[in-house]
Amino acid sequence: MLGPLRGTPEEIARKRINREPWPVLAIGLPWATIMLASMASFSPVIASAPVMPPFAYMMLLAWRMMRPGMLPLWAGLPLGLFDDLYSGMPFGSGIVLWSATMLVMELIDEKFLWRGFVQDWLAASTLIAAYLFLTSTLAGLAVAYPLPTVIVPQLLISVVLYPVNTRLVALLDRIRLLPLKRI
Repeated sequence: MLGPLRGTPEEIARKRINREPWPVLAIGLPWATIMLASMASFSPVIASAPVMPPFAYMMLLAWRMMRPGMLPLWAGLPLGLFDDLYSGMPFGSGIVLWSATMLVMELIDEKFLWRGFVQDWLAASTLIAAYLFLTSTLAGLAVAYPLPTVIVPQLLISVVLYPVNTRLVALLDRIRLLPLKRI
């Protein structure tokens, strides 16, 4: 870390000049945080119905909305594959749904060039609702019992926690862009 900036403006500028973000941190932090959020299903939360929000999916949405060009369009495939390994959902559901989400986010970016937080929250809420409905339907097909009504608490918690998740991603984005590498 660079530490606190003390001194005259010229000395502060001299400490910050010839520095750039560390490439491994700048490129890898979004991928790593989404993958770590996929492992949140290992937490010791025991419930009779799904109440834990899809943190990895919400993290993907937040990174994609915060920095649209950061994750490539094909990022839904490997990140969905990683999420499938840890989520317990039928294998391939994350790959398909996360890839479809990246395509929908690309369409949203093309349609609405300038968005505010309310539009992002509405888009994320819609995508989260569709994701939860489709994953519960797929899980219901796997056990021959449809489950779309039990996701209401999970959906409400996810929609309410999305701004907190976005704030966390904004903090991580500031860390990602710290000028740590000397040129």
